[in-house]
Amino acid sequence: MSTTSRLDGRHRVLAVAALGLALLGVVALVLAFRGQPGPPQPDAAVTAGEAVAPQDATVPGPAQPQPAVPAAEPAVDFGPVMAGSTPVGLEIPAIGLDTDVLVPLTVGADGVLPAPVDYATAGWHTRGPMPGQLGPAVIAGHVDGPDGEGIFYRLGELVAGDVVTVTREDGTVATFTVDSVGRYPKAEFPTSLVYGNTTSRAEIRLITCGGAFDRTTGHYVDNIVVFGHLTA
Repeated sequence: MSTTSRLDGRHRVLAVAALGLALLGVVALVLAFRGQPGPPQPDAAVTAGEAVAPQDATVPGPAQPQPAVPAAEPAVDFGPVMAGSTPVGLEIPAIGLDTDVLVPLTVGADGVLPAPVDYATAGWHTRGPMPGQLGPAVIAGHVDGPDGEGIFYRLGELVAGDVVTVTREDGTVATFTVDSVGRYPKAEFPTSLVYGNTTSRAEIRLITCGGAFDRTTGHYVDNIVVFGHLTA
Protein backbone atom coordinates (compact mmCIF):
# COMPACT_ATOMS: atom_id res chain seq x y z
CA MET A 1 0.00 0.00 0.00
CA SER A 2 1.41 3.40 -0.88
CA THR A 3 1.87 6.24 1.57
CA THR A 4 -0.80 8.31 -0.13
CA SER A 5 -3.36 5.55 0.18
CA ARG A 6 -2.60 5.14 3.91
CA LEU A 7 -3.04 8.85 4.50
CA ASP A 8 -6.35 8.94 2.61
CA GLY A 9 -7.64 6.08 4.72
CA ARG A 10 -6.62 7.81 7.93
CA HIS A 11 -8.31 10.98 6.80
CA ARG A 12 -11.52 9.08 6.15
CA VAL A 13 -11.44 7.50 9.62
CA LEU A 14 -10.85 10.87 11.25
CA ALA A 15 -13.62 12.46 9.23
CA VAL A 16 -16.09 9.73 10.23
CA ALA A 17 -15.05 10.07 13.84
CA ALA A 18 -15.48 13.82 13.71
CA LEU A 19 -18.90 13.46 12.16
CA GLY A 20 -19.93 11.04 14.90
CA LEU A 21 -18.79 13.44 17.58
CA ALA A 22 -20.66 16.25 15.89
CA LEU A 23 -23.88 14.20 15.84
CA LEU A 24 -23.44 13.29 19.51
CA GLY A 25 -23.00 16.97 20.26
CA VAL A 26 -26.23 17.87 18.49
CA VAL A 27 -28.12 15.12 20.35
CA ALA A 28 -26.68 16.28 23.66
CA LEU A 29 -27.65 19.88 22.88
CA VAL A 30 -31.22 18.84 22.01
CA LEU A 31 -31.50 16.82 25.23
CA ALA A 32 -30.10 19.74 27.19
CA PHE A 33 -32.81 22.10 25.81
CA ARG A 34 -35.52 19.56 26.48
CA GLY A 35 -34.46 19.39 30.11
CA GLN A 36 -34.83 23.15 30.71
CA PRO A 37 -38.37 24.49 31.53
CA GLY A 38 -39.59 26.94 28.89
CA PRO A 39 -42.22 29.68 29.13
CA PRO A 40 -45.76 28.46 29.92
CA GLN A 41 -47.58 27.47 26.78
CA PRO A 42 -51.30 28.06 26.16
CA ASP A 43 -53.47 25.05 26.57
CA ALA A 44 -54.41 23.38 23.33
CA ALA A 45 -58.11 24.06 24.04
CA VAL A 46 -57.55 27.79 24.38
CA THR A 47 -58.02 29.67 21.15
CA ALA A 48 -55.73 32.42 20.02
CA GLY A 49 -56.23 35.68 21.87
CA GLU A 50 -57.60 34.08 25.06
CA ALA A 51 -55.71 34.50 28.30
CA VAL A 52 -55.07 31.61 30.63
CA ALA A 53 -55.96 32.38 34.22
CA PRO A 54 -53.41 31.36 36.86
CA GLN A 55 -54.34 28.28 38.84
CA ASP A 56 -54.90 30.33 42.03
CA ALA A 57 -57.03 32.96 40.33
CA THR A 58 -60.62 33.36 41.51
CA VAL A 59 -62.97 31.96 38.94
CA PRO A 60 -66.03 34.16 38.37
CA GLY A 61 -69.22 32.46 39.47
CA PRO A 62 -72.65 32.75 37.92
CA ALA A 63 -74.15 36.21 37.77
CA GLN A 64 -75.75 37.12 41.09
CA PRO A 65 -79.20 38.71 41.14
CA GLN A 66 -79.01 42.44 41.79
CA PRO A 67 -80.86 43.79 44.84
CA ALA A 68 -84.26 45.13 43.95
CA VAL A 69 -84.41 48.92 43.69
CA PRO A 70 -87.11 50.18 46.04
CA ALA A 71 -89.94 51.96 44.33
CA ALA A 72 -90.02 55.71 44.78
CA GLU A 73 -92.17 56.74 47.72
CA PRO A 74 -95.30 58.61 46.76
CA ALA A 75 -95.19 62.36 47.30
CA VAL A 76 -96.53 63.39 50.69
CA ASP A 77 -99.63 65.56 50.56
CA PHE A 78 -99.23 68.29 53.14
CA GLY A 79 -102.70 69.64 52.59
CA PRO A 80 -104.12 72.75 50.96
CA VAL A 81 -102.37 76.07 50.52
CA MET A 82 -104.16 79.35 49.81
CA ALA A 83 -103.16 82.53 48.05
CA GLY A 84 -102.34 85.49 50.26
CA SER A 85 -105.17 87.60 51.66
CA THR A 86 -105.29 89.82 54.74
CA PRO A 87 -107.02 88.17 57.74
CA VAL A 88 -110.01 90.11 59.05
CA GLY A 89 -111.76 87.74 61.46
CA LEU A 90 -111.08 84.86 63.87
CA GLU A 91 -113.37 82.19 65.32
CA ILE A 92 -112.54 79.40 67.79
CA PRO A 93 -115.80 77.64 68.76
CA ALA A 94 -114.25 75.46 71.50
CA ILE A 95 -113.54 78.51 73.67
CA GLY A 96 -116.39 80.72 72.50
CA LEU A 97 -114.19 83.19 70.61
CA ASP A 98 -115.58 85.06 67.62
CA THR A 99 -114.20 88.40 66.44
CA ASP A 100 -114.30 90.31 63.19
CA VAL A 101 -111.34 92.50 64.05
CA LEU A 102 -107.68 91.60 63.57
CA VAL A 103 -105.05 94.32 63.72
CA PRO A 104 -101.62 94.23 62.03
CA LEU A 105 -98.60 93.64 64.29
CA THR A 106 -94.95 94.25 63.42
CA VAL A 107 -91.86 93.06 65.26
CA GLY A 108 -90.16 95.98 66.98
CA ALA A 109 -86.49 96.97 67.03
CA ASP A 110 -86.07 94.78 70.11
CA GLY A 111 -87.11 91.71 68.09
CA VAL A 112 -90.34 91.28 70.07
CA LEU A 113 -93.80 90.99 68.55
CA PRO A 114 -95.97 93.36 70.61
CA ALA A 115 -99.48 92.44 71.62
CA PRO A 116 -102.37 94.64 70.44
CA VAL A 117 -103.03 97.75 72.47
CA ASP A 118 -106.66 96.69 72.93
CA TYR A 119 -106.91 93.70 75.28
CA ALA A 120 -110.07 92.54 73.54
CA THR A 121 -108.44 92.44 70.10
CA ALA A 122 -106.07 89.94 68.45
CA GLY A 123 -103.44 90.87 65.88
CA TRP A 124 -101.55 89.09 63.11
CA HIS A 125 -97.82 89.14 62.35
CA THR A 126 -97.48 91.12 59.12
CA ARG A 127 -93.95 89.96 58.26
CA GLY A 128 -94.93 86.30 58.25
CA PRO A 129 -97.27 84.33 55.99
CA MET A 130 -100.93 85.31 55.96
CA PRO A 131 -103.25 82.64 57.36
CA GLY A 132 -103.67 80.00 54.64
CA GLN A 133 -100.33 80.66 52.97
CA LEU A 134 -97.42 78.23 53.12
CA GLY A 135 -95.62 78.45 56.46
CA PRO A 136 -96.61 79.54 59.98
CA ALA A 137 -99.06 82.43 60.26
CA VAL A 138 -98.89 84.04 63.71
CA ILE A 139 -101.78 85.62 65.62
CA ALA A 140 -101.24 87.07 69.12
CA GLY A 141 -103.51 88.44 71.83
CA HIS A 142 -103.62 89.27 75.56
CA VAL A 143 -104.69 86.74 78.15
CA ASP A 144 -106.17 89.50 80.32
CA GLY A 145 -105.98 93.19 81.10
CA PRO A 146 -106.64 95.72 83.84
CA ASP A 147 -110.37 95.30 83.44
CA GLY A 148 -110.56 91.50 83.23
CA GLU A 149 -110.24 88.79 80.60
CA GLY A 150 -108.39 89.39 77.34
CA ILE A 151 -109.35 87.91 73.95
CA PHE A 152 -107.12 84.85 74.47
CA TYR A 153 -108.03 84.27 78.12
CA ARG A 154 -109.12 80.68 77.40
CA LEU A 155 -106.55 79.87 74.74
CA GLY A 156 -104.81 77.36 77.03
CA GLU A 157 -107.98 75.21 77.08
CA LEU A 158 -107.58 74.16 73.44
CA VAL A 159 -106.65 70.58 72.65
CA ALA A 160 -105.60 68.67 69.56
CA GLY A 161 -108.48 68.39 67.11
CA ASP A 162 -110.12 71.72 67.94
CA VAL A 163 -110.95 73.97 64.99
CA VAL A 164 -109.74 77.52 64.30
CA THR A 165 -111.16 79.53 61.38
CA VAL A 166 -109.78 82.75 59.94
CA THR A 167 -111.93 84.90 57.67
CA ARG A 168 -109.92 86.67 54.98
CA GLU A 169 -110.35 89.92 53.11
CA ASP A 170 -111.07 88.15 49.82
CA GLY A 171 -114.11 86.45 51.41
CA THR A 172 -112.48 83.03 51.80
CA VAL A 173 -112.16 81.20 55.11
CA ALA A 174 -109.04 79.33 56.20
CA THR A 175 -109.89 76.41 58.49
CA PHE A 176 -107.18 75.05 60.78
CA THR A 177 -107.05 72.01 63.05
CA VAL A 178 -105.12 72.25 66.33
CA ASP A 179 -102.15 69.87 66.53
CA SER A 180 -100.79 70.69 69.97
CA VAL A 181 -100.65 73.31 72.71
CA GLY A 182 -97.41 74.20 74.52
CA ARG A 183 -96.37 76.41 77.42
CA TYR A 184 -92.86 77.87 77.41
CA PRO A 185 -90.94 80.12 79.84
CA LYS A 186 -90.52 83.52 78.21
CA ALA A 187 -86.77 83.25 78.70
CA GLU A 188 -86.82 80.05 76.64
CA PHE A 189 -89.34 80.98 74.00
CA PRO A 190 -88.96 78.64 70.96
CA THR A 191 -88.58 81.42 68.37
CA SER A 192 -87.53 79.19 65.45
CA LEU A 193 -90.33 76.73 66.15
CA VAL A 194 -92.97 79.44 66.26
CA TYR A 195 -91.78 81.89 63.62
CA GLY A 196 -89.34 79.88 61.54
CA ASN A 197 -90.53 78.64 58.17
CA THR A 198 -89.76 75.05 59.10
CA THR A 199 -92.94 73.53 57.73
CA SER A 200 -94.00 72.32 54.31
CA ARG A 201 -97.65 73.21 54.74
CA ALA A 202 -99.86 76.09 55.78
CA GLU A 203 -99.94 76.37 59.56
CA ILE A 204 -101.05 78.73 62.32
CA ARG A 205 -99.67 79.82 65.69
CA LEU A 206 -101.83 81.45 68.35
CA ILE A 207 -99.84 83.13 71.13
CA THR A 208 -100.69 84.61 74.51
CA CYS A 209 -99.26 84.84 78.01
CA GLY A 210 -99.58 82.12 80.64
CA GLY A 211 -98.17 80.55 83.75
CA ALA A 212 -97.72 82.44 87.01
CA PHE A 213 -98.09 86.20 87.20
CA ASP A 214 -94.98 88.01 88.40
CA ARG A 215 -96.21 91.04 90.37
CA THR A 216 -92.70 92.45 90.49
CA THR A 217 -92.48 92.82 86.71
CA GLY A 218 -96.21 93.01 86.05
CA HIS A 219 -95.97 90.17 83.48
CA TYR A 220 -96.74 86.48 83.21
CA VAL A 221 -93.65 84.25 83.24
CA ASP A 222 -94.69 81.96 80.38
CA ASN A 223 -96.18 81.99 76.90
CA ILE A 224 -98.87 79.66 75.61
CA VAL A 225 -98.59 78.67 71.95
CA VAL A 226 -101.23 76.80 69.94
CA PHE A 227 -99.96 74.94 66.84
CA GLY A 228 -102.33 74.04 64.01
CA HIS A 229 -102.39 73.23 60.30
CA LEU A 230 -104.68 74.21 57.43
CA THR A 231 -107.26 71.59 56.56
CA ALA A 232 -109.60 73.52 54.25
